[in-house]
Amino acid sequence: MNIMKRSAPGGLVYSTDGGRMCPECRKPLAQCLCKQAAKAPPAGDGTARVSRETKGRGGKSVTVVKGLALDGAALNALGKQLRTACGTGGTVKDGVIEVQGDHCDRIIDALQKLGHRAKRAGG
Repeated sequence: MNIMKRSAPGGLVYSTDGGRMCPECRKPLAQCLCKQAAKAPPAGDGTARVSRETKGRGGKSVTVVKGLALDGAALNALGKQLRTACGTGGTVKDGVIEVQGDHCDRIIDALQKLGHRAKRAGG
């Protein structure tokens, strides 16, 4: 019976060609772009666009907040504040805050009280 051993989860650590290797992108540290990608500013123009969507959710409406230029931790904290203000559940996915139900007006008011520019998008 031939049993193959799996390599370490980090992969290649050192190469005679490039020296130390990045464990995430597996490029030499001099060519690694992982740190720069982590420091990149979040996408968004700073204006929160609040809209209501039902697509792909079995007919249930969800209030969606897009366009905020916040990092992941700040976006999660803001999402929690908005869910608490509306008294519902929700999530933060891919830089978008989703709050269950149709709460566009409440969310716009809450965002403006917190100092964000917010406007209604869609119908």
